[in-house]
Amino acid sequence: MAGWVANRADGAVEAAFEGEPEAVEAMVDFCRQGPRGAEVESVEVSEEPPEGLDGFSIH
Repeated sequence: MAGWVANRADGAVEAAFEGEPEAVEAMVDFCRQGPRGAEVESVEVSEEPPEGLDGFSIH
């Protein structure tokens, strides 16, 4: 599993995940809930070609 997460200036969070489909779906499910104290209004999902990511980074 690999990916990145970035806070955008408009308050939204953007992320990319790569890995086994089940692992990616688990990350998307987590995003729908958010961490404790988060207020998630919506989650938009789109599929894109893999970037060849290695590990996780925060932008």
